[in-house]
Amino acid sequence: MAHELTRRRFLAAMAAAGLSCRMPALMAAPKGDVMMNPIPSSGERLPAVGMGTWRTFNVGGDQYLIDQRTEVLKTFFDLGGTLVDCSPMYGSAAEVMGEALDTLNAREKLFSATKIWTGDGDATRQQDRESRRKWGIERFDLQQVHNLVAWQQHLASLQQMKADGDVRYIGITTSHGRRHGDFARIMETEPLDFVQLTYNVLDREAEDRLLPLARERGIAVIANRPFQGGRLFRRFQSEALPPWADEVGCRNWAEFFLKYILSHPAVTCAIPATTSVEHMKENMGALYGALPDEKQRRRMAAYVAGL
Repeated sequence: MAHELTRRRFLAAMAAAGLSCRMPALMAAPKGDVMMNPIPSSGERLPAVGMGTWRTFNVGGDQYLIDQRTEVLKTFFDLGGTLVDCSPMYGSAAEVMGEALDTLNAREKLFSATKIWTGDGDATRQQDRESRRKWGIERFDLQQVHNLVAWQQHLASLQQMKADGDVRYIGITTSHGRRHGDFARIMETEPLDFVQLTYNVLDREAEDRLLPLARERGIAVIANRPFQGGRLFRRFQSEALPPWADEVGCRNWAEFFLKYILSHPAVTCAIPATTSVEHMKENMGALYGALPDEKQRRRMAAYVAGL
């Protein structure tokens, strides 16, 4: 039963017990400089924690939920975030993002990232236009081919769109550890600015080939599923952080999981998703403070594997 605690239930239980005042690290705004990483193809720097919208922003027309997601986005921007990632696959997430950006009048804070997700290789520009309309923006900062669907046609179109100035950066994505062989071959042969792949403290297959290849080729890396879609919290939230967690700059599990990812030299940005303002504060805490070195990273992975 204890292992099934979510972050929300964990925080609620603490509040009920009168313990929340003892844990300012969960609630306090972070201090210091925001961790920024360069995009290798340009040198432009991005905050190392972005925001995903898979599942979390797919709320249809429910105004209460849209307003709540708007507060999550506001917290993200207030704490230094810029990169927001979406996809046409994510239901109403694009429309909800557009409404939230309207409410906040915050498009100047945004690094916009989305994906092409259609088997019609001739529909690249059409889907890009539709996504721009929903977001209310003139062009995307980053447009990616989602899970390599019709990638040859879409990537050729995206290359031309970049040359025409209709998008700033282009890339490809994969998730759940799928098609890493195909992914590596595309990285080796195509001019990419970004790749997006699954990487977290338990799913580390990308360390073998894809992350070293990204460094070699000068490609930015976005890490998706940093919490395994929430499963890492369901599995480990009731466990204690290691007594040496402060040595690697971690005050809670969100920072522990994210700082493992961000301390890999190939990773540019991780994109956790959340529906909670308080969870967003925890996530954004990983933008601040120390990062583990290689020895500490091995210790972190071993600790989690041993729980």
